[in-house]
Amino acid sequence: MPLDKDLASIQEVRDALVKAKAAQLEFKLYSQEQVDKVVKAMADAGFADAARLGRLASDETGFGKPEDKQKKNEFATRRVWESIKDLKTVGVVEEDREKRVFKIAEPMGVVAALIPSTNPTSTVMFKAIISVKARNACVASPHPRAVHCTNEAMNVVRDAAEKAGAPKHLLACLGTPTIEGTNELMRHKLTAVILATGSNPMVKAAYSSGKPAYGVGSGNVPAFIERTANIKKAVADIISGKQFDYGVLCSTESALVCDAPIKNQVVEECKQRGAYFVAGEEKERLARLLFGEKGAINPDCVGKSPVWIAQKAGISVPANTSVLIAEVQGVGREHPLSREKLSPVLSFYTEDGWRNACHRCIELLEFGGIGHTLVIHSKDNDIIMKFALEKPAMRILVNTQAALGAVGYTNGLDPSMTLGPGTWGGSIVSENVTARHLINIKRL
Repeated sequence: MPLDKDLASIQEVRDALVKAKAAQLEFKLYSQEQVDKVVKAMADAGFADAARLGRLASDETGFGKPEDKQKKNEFATRRVWESIKDLKTVGVVEEDREKRVFKIAEPMGVVAALIPSTNPTSTVMFKAIISVKARNACVASPHPRAVHCTNEAMNVVRDAAEKAGAPKHLLACLGTPTIEGTNELMRHKLTAVILATGSNPMVKAAYSSGKPAYGVGSGNVPAFIERTANIKKAVADIISGKQFDYGVLCSTESALVCDAPIKNQVVEECKQRGAYFVAGEEKERLARLLFGEKGAINPDCVGKSPVWIAQKAGISVPANTSVLIAEVQGVGREHPLSREKLSPVLSFYTEDGWRNACHRCIELLEFGGIGHTLVIHSKDNDIIMKFALEKPAMRILVNTQAALGAVGYTNGLDPSMTLGPGTWGGSIVSENVTARHLINIKRL
């Protein structure tokens, strides 16, 4: 007699963890050279298959654009490998001769990787790569909306790892994900640490599991254009960031905060780049479409094109519309468009002077984006530093796109698909999570 789905999922988790732990105990004895050979093979295979996996993810979930998902897959494999290839994760990794202290790397064990539907293939390959670099095993739980593409991406890096010499079953992905199965994965005695990327309830469940966990937070990223900014570049960055994969990255710009003296120029530049400003009843219809009465986001609108969203809201827009922009007067529940939107929809605020803009950015961060990311476009280094010192965000980006800047694509931040929001956002980590976060360090 076949098991019920929840029981089948729990049994699948237990079987995967037993095999993964046995493989990890073997893999932990590998040399640095052997480990790096395996990880490079994983990264190369994921990069080579980035386009196909991007199409699979877009087709299965209905979110975003295949070509942008391809870029994320390429980033999560080769770019991540390049950032960690020289990281020592085996044996003595640091010596302090004067203090006579030696640091020795130890793997954590089996990593439970919770994978979102918005970035399924890139996130599972990223987590597998950093787990194996640290000599850990990895068992992934995909989102129910992205089971096939997540499994396919894990198959690509797993097969490459095994061909390069990794033990069988070091990497696994659940084929029957359920809430019960994911809870078993998080709480099981063989799970060492959780990498949680996804919805707030899922991240909270990871923190409540009794296991060490690295979690992420929601974005609601403000992008401030200060009066000294290069307006053309600032608007180009913000519009392209909002367009990228139709806004599904949590690091995507959510609100444009404009310095009052340059508002007309900014609005005109936005329109030049295909933005459509909704107003009046259009704005009300858009808000009702994107959010329910209690403020929950409409999942059917996540990662959809601006034209598709406009049509669903009963708004007529040109076929080449790049983003939808709504001027909003406040922040909070009575202003639903001030929330994180995960779609190519921007809220627009006008504030006179950087101090007022500062307060508005803090409001936006505190309303669903605390600890995550802020962008400032400015040529005034004094104002830039004031923003960095005063804002409750762990990533203050300057004169760049937020969507890809926060993950380390356009700057020197660690390339990562898991962005810690710090204790402000309920996480123990305030930086971009990478392989070094999955190593225990013992001291001799």
